[in-house]
Amino acid sequence: MQQINFLKIVKLAWQAYDDSRKIQSIEDISAKVSTNHVYRITFEDGLFIIGKLSYFGRHEHFVEDHTIINALSNNLPSPYEHFLSRSLIKGNQLFVHRYVDSIIDAWVVFYRPIKIKHKLPKRLNETQITKLGSEMAAFHKACHLIRNTLPQSSKNLNTDIQHLLEIVDSEFGSYEHRGREAIIHEQSKLLFENLEKYRFHELPKIPVFVDWNIGNFSVTKSFKLFSRWDYDWFRMSARIMDFYFLSRVVSDVGDRTVFTYNIGPLMEDRFIIFLKAYHQVFPLIKEELLLLKEVYRFFILNYVIKDGRYFFHEIYASKLQQQAYDSYFDSIDKEFDGEKLWQAIN
Repeated sequence: MQQINFLKIVKLAWQAYDDSRKIQSIEDISAKVSTNHVYRITFEDGLFIIGKLSYFGRHEHFVEDHTIINALSNNLPSPYEHFLSRSLIKGNQLFVHRYVDSIIDAWVVFYRPIKIKHKLPKRLNETQITKLGSEMAAFHKACHLIRNTLPQSSKNLNTDIQHLLEIVDSEFGSYEHRGREAIIHEQSKLLFENLEKYRFHELPKIPVFVDWNIGNFSVTKSFKLFSRWDYDWFRMSARIMDFYFLSRVVSDVGDRTVFTYNIGPLMEDRFIIFLKAYHQVFPLIKEELLLLKEVYRFFILNYVIKDGRYFFHEIYASKLQQQAYDSYFDSIDKEFDGEKLWQAIN
């Protein structure tokens, strides 16, 4: 992708939005971990906005997600009415610029800048874990309250995994996943069976951001959620979709620069502290905790196996995919015990 002029695409997108405001500079502020590109666009008057360029998945899903997020940012009640960064509107519609040539199909969306306060510490103490558990429950409760006011989403776990299976059975997929087809089909079958067994699709669907890496949001000194700016893995789904990354946030290991996606954090005592605090504010049911292993299985299948080459640079994607085949899938039934979590919070 080195030959693609991403800055040119961003400039063309802004010209399509409002060519009366002249750009002074464009700075790449991407995290350098994923393949998405984020830019700070400064104008001649000194004001600036944020631009995001993406080229994985489907254009329709990208527009759909950002339309839902904009409605969510408008409809969230206090104290979350300013929690999300809003995308720019042109006329009465969300503005998304699509750029297509012989090499790339890319989409650009612009965000209003959002204020940032404090990032979580790399390792939380037990008091901080309790505060975070209560706050995440309050946020989920607010999302649950306004869930019926949001646009419909066409994505769900089944459609994503069916897409993975289509890729695996395609000519391209047979090259990328050669020798692993049987594992992917087996794990997908287990996922479908257990989602049905524990009635996942009957759980209320709320906005979830999935990736709660501490670099994606900020909090106040009292650990109240203050702002969130990364929407790469956003979806409408059950609230437990957020729990795997939250277990990593409160893990005893803490934030790491060299990371793995093992299932261990879901069974740590520190995650149980989080769950207890969450449960006091927005009670969980037993099926939700039993389903956490399927949330983890879906995460590995969808975000590591199917889309890993888009979310992570190649060296990370290859490493994580190999770890999935070597140990992640085998660990699900060996290490996870939903009954233990349920007993612990009750």
